Amino acid sequence: MQIHILDIVIFVVFTLGTVLFGISFFRKNKNVSDYTEAGGSVPGFIVGMSIFATYVSSISFLGLPGSAYSGNWNSFVFSLSIPLAAVIASKYFVPFYRNISSVSAYSFLEDRFGYWARAYAAVCYLLTQIARIGSVLFLLALALHFMLGWSVSSIIIVTGLCVIIYSMLGGIKAVIWTDAIQGLILIAGALVSAFVLLFSLPDGITQFFVEGKAFDKFSLGSFGFELNAQTFWVTLFYGLFINLQNYGIDQNYIQRYKSAKDEKNARFSVLFGGLLYVPVSLLFFVIGTGLFVYYKAQPELLPATVAGDQVFPYFIVNGLPVGITGLLLAAIFSAGMSTISTSVNSAATIILTDFFEHGKKEIPEKKKMIILYSMSFILGVLGIGIGLAMMSVKSALDAWWSMASIFSGGMLGLFLLGYLSRKAKGVHALTGVVCGVLLIAWMTLSGQQFFHSYLTIVFGTMLIFIVGFFAGLVMVRHNNKQSISNEE
Repeated sequence: MQIHILDIVIFVVFTLGTVLFGISFFRKNKNVSDYTEAGGSVPGFIVGMSIFATYVSSISFLGLPGSAYSGNWNSFVFSLSIPLAAVIASKYFVPFYRNISSVSAYSFLEDRFGYWARAYAAVCYLLTQIARIGSVLFLLALALHFMLGWSVSSIIIVTGLCVIIYSMLGGIKAVIWTDAIQGLILIAGALVSAFVLLFSLPDGITQFFVEGKAFDKFSLGSFGFELNAQTFWVTLFYGLFINLQNYGIDQNYIQRYKSAKDEKNARFSVLFGGLLYVPVSLLFFVIGTGLFVYYKAQPELLPATVAGDQVFPYFIVNGLPVGITGLLLAAIFSAGMSTISTSVNSAATIILTDFFEHGKKEIPEKKKMIILYSMSFILGVLGIGIGLAMMSVKSALDAWWSMASIFSGGMLGLFLLGYLSRKAKGVHALTGVVCGVLLIAWMTLSGQQFFHSYLTIVFGTMLIFIVGFFAGLVMVRHNNKQSISNEE
């Protein structure tokens, strides 16, 4: 594949512009609050765009069209679960977190169940974020290598360093404002791709609907109630639980709630960011189905070696006009950068608040800032290392990702238990977490065929809550009976 020099220039200029813009926030970070919460000064629209951009990683930018190309629109059901989760978050989670003094999403767990719960959630979060940074870097590098021919390792290192520089120096302000700009590039790229693709079909845009319907490409999946297949209902419940976990216990989102000007802006940002993802993700499925129709009608245009997730990148380089290809390259890069920068800043914040500051009376502001800068750098470098390691030992890292998923699967259940049950104490929560993690581990590692993998987080979360809730209930009743018998 050959790419025009103009497209390279557009891509490079955008990348350098993003880094320089992010660095420009360095002097505005006068204290920890500025660095981690933007001083609570960001407009709701900007925060909402940041939430949206964080959601759309480069994996989804390429993976959703690939899923629609190879299969149908079942994965779009995940997007349909977001509005309900966003409404719940706007009404309950946003005011809840804004009324907590700590910027950490996990300080609440310590108040309810003890420090073990806070440390457990924080460690799980850090594991998943480091794995996430490495995975996004690696998959982004594969896509750009396929389109540009550049070295995978070079792309991982350069991309990682670019994100480290502006997220480390600029803090959450740089992350949020660059996310907002990157979000606009993402939307523009998706719109242009869909427009060019649909109007390039040999028999016009009607061919998209005729062929798509003929091959059942618009199907949302079976509406049956099988638990071992990727049905509409399985995907819907999976999406609802994943999104409740994102909005309810993910530090990436909680920091954004805190960064908004006020509660009204914070609530708006959640609804705006979540609801915006639905039509934009729909565009990605339109692109995927459009690619299927486009290359089915003209099979000679697609090499036999190109399939699945590679089809959209191939079309970007070979099917789009000069200049537009550069915009799409920037959009894919934006998706990766926004995800990584968010993880770097939020993970550094958790290390400061949940470990360095915990149990200490007071740490000087200057020392806190040094910790945040250094942790952002170290986390970014670790992410680069994971990305590079995935080139040769991907199986080992897949195992690590599975283990991180097992432990992080208990976070939502623990949060809901603390949020909804007043009677559950630390020992009840610990019992629930152990039961839930064991179930998640069994469903993840045993190779069982009874339930689809999407149901792992659903069942794990429910078991943690149910066990913790009823353990607390039984203990309270037992204590009440003992008190009555003692009085008699």
